[in-house]
Amino acid sequence: MLKFKNTHLFSCIALATIMISCNNTRNYDKVSRATGIDITGRKGGPSFMKDFVNETTGPGLVPVKGGTFTMGQVREDVMHDWNNTPTQQHVQSFYMDETEVTNNMYLQYLYWLKSKFPPSNPNYSNIYSGALPDTLVWRNPLGFNESMVKNYLRHPSYAKYPVVGVNWIQATEFSEWRTDRVNERRLSEEGYTERDIYLNNSDTVPAFSTETYLSAPSQVYGGDTDKTLGGKVSQNKLKRDSTSGKYVNQKDGVLLPAEYRLPTEAEWEFAALGLSSLRNYNSYRGKKKYPWDGKYTRSGDKRSLGDQKANFKQGIGDYGGISGWSDDNASITAPIKSYEPNDYGLYDMAGNVAEWVADVYRPKIDEEYNDFNYFRGNVYTRNVINDDGSVDILDPSEVQYDTLSDGKIVYRNLPGEIEKEKIDEKETYLRTQFNRADNRDFRDGDKQSSRYFGVTDVSDDERMYNSPKHQIEADSTGLKRQYDKSSERTTLINNKIRVIKGGSWRDRAYWLDPAQRRFYPQDMSTDYIGFRNAMSMSGSEAVLNTKIRN
Repeated sequence: MLKFKNTHLFSCIALATIMISCNNTRNYDKVSRATGIDITGRKGGPSFMKDFVNETTGPGLVPVKGGTFTMGQVREDVMHDWNNTPTQQHVQSFYMDETEVTNNMYLQYLYWLKSKFPPSNPNYSNIYSGALPDTLVWRNPLGFNESMVKNYLRHPSYAKYPVVGVNWIQATEFSEWRTDRVNERRLSEEGYTERDIYLNNSDTVPAFSTETYLSAPSQVYGGDTDKTLGGKVSQNKLKRDSTSGKYVNQKDGVLLPAEYRLPTEAEWEFAALGLSSLRNYNSYRGKKKYPWDGKYTRSGDKRSLGDQKANFKQGIGDYGGISGWSDDNASITAPIKSYEPNDYGLYDMAGNVAEWVADVYRPKIDEEYNDFNYFRGNVYTRNVINDDGSVDILDPSEVQYDTLSDGKIVYRNLPGEIEKEKIDEKETYLRTQFNRADNRDFRDGDKQSSRYFGVTDVSDDERMYNSPKHQIEADSTGLKRQYDKSSERTTLINNKIRVIKGGSWRDRAYWLDPAQRRFYPQDMSTDYIGFRNAMSMSGSEAVLNTKIRN
């Protein structure tokens, strides 16, 4: 009997403990898990509660589920460049443009620049011209290509063709413009800013800048609150005398969580390979030579048997095959989506045009220092702060320009954007992650990585990469160009050389391998280099998990 009572008592205690534990389980959706204070904003405090499920994919992008992969060449290096030794890398999930940026897309950018900053205004005289692609890249001393010089960029028959003649700097500026236009549209459509303000390209100088809106929203559109607070949502908050929620913050999830940008080399190669078709449970069965399965450039499918899977140079004097036979239907570039996509749904990751990526070129991938989201090219900056503590926003008379090595003048910042400066010792002091602003030559080209690491002052002749240094100066007579004619230069590599990936219509099949890498000066352009954008992904990657075969 005593044994039964003890068992009964133990059961009651256990049941009571479970009930108390259940009662202590609280729902922290409406109160802070840290303090217990209301976070809905209904009691007058700030709102931190958002029913945020998944971020919205930006226009033109498709998600790419990240993971580990072998970056670099896994086959024989027949060119003996020794610049793509295989390394194991991991990339986070990200978004990639479904197609390359087209002439039509770039013309929209040019139209916006010309409308917003008319070249007739002396302050803006070089903004539009600096963004124009170099159409003369089509010329060849022994070729007749004047039709492309005149028509390729603007004629509607080439609207869906990839834009070329764009240098790396112009591609980067386009990416920033694209981010701002998407966010400007989203704010208007969500009812915060004036309705359809993103369609008005003439009287809203300074232009909308995402970073300015997040840092100093009252200064956007030159401080015109009729525009920044002209939407229904903002007006309703003002009518209720609400001091919070007038402007959108990053925590609200309305703006894009990241910006459009050029993909890193690791991201581009991972996306181009499309390894999902090789996955067998938790490993890859084999390697890929091209973005598609198989060892050949021609299709083995019955419906398209013998057709080329990409647009590339097939041989000497052969850019498309025999007329009327199973050629690639393109002597130069081809319209986007002319060929089948890879496993991620990305088009033209081999052929058509080679593509700019974000990385500064070096022959070696330094996997010993980093094997996660590898990228060479970091230059850390900060906002310029005025004496009163506000951010320094450029007004229409303060457009900043850069003169490139070829004499082309391009804008660095537009009116309405925040002025930037490199970080200094205030940010780097006692940091263990980084100790300088410019890391383009980190461990490969800086003094510490050369045999002069112990020398106080390293001369120009003692640089690890002593590439030519052409000079260009402006005076009252115009631009003076001076070529570096030194016979002691041993390399073309420097901190302004960027990686290009993928084969093009001018390249042989060897360059269709996503592992191949080349470089080109960031301020120069050609008729075979284009670009596409990427965007970092925020939040959980689990949303990309789909049921696929093992």
